[in-house]
Amino acid sequence: MSNGFFKSLTIPSFTLPSFVASVGNRLPQWPHAVALTAGLNAVVKMKLLPEDSLELLEGRSFLIDVLDTGGRAAFTFRNGLFRPLFAVPDTPDLAFRANLSAFLQLAARQEDPDTLFFNRTLSIEGDTELGLIVKNMLDAMEWPKFSGIPAFRH
Repeated sequence: MSNGFFKSLTIPSFTLPSFVASVGNRLPQWPHAVALTAGLNAVVKMKLLPEDSLELLEGRSFLIDVLDTGGRAAFTFRNGLFRPLFAVPDTPDLAFRANLSAFLQLAARQEDPDTLFFNRTLSIEGDTELGLIVKNMLDAMEWPKFSGIPAFRH
């Protein structure tokens, strides 16, 4: 596959059928948090996030709620690492709620958080200052180039 393929790939807005969330809500949620924190810690170790901003996350709790899958990932940041929370806090310091397609669009940088928020596709609840810190961290993050990986060459 060529890099041109990835540049032209767009993720459509979609909502999964409601039965997916009804099944997902019955499943354990901690595996989502373990997987997410492993990825976030890899990003920290690659030094893709500014250390001064990371310090502002210390001891704060976060929730990612994927509405149409029934999946939730609760985590915190302590001692320089993201750590899963094995129970979802009643009131996390910051919560992001959206359907899977919105999170995929964010991850692919197809949409920015402001656009999704103002289109009411992404809900951000909790500490406003913390939300701005996280948003600015994500906006400033530079993803590494993958052109050296054989699967991504022309």
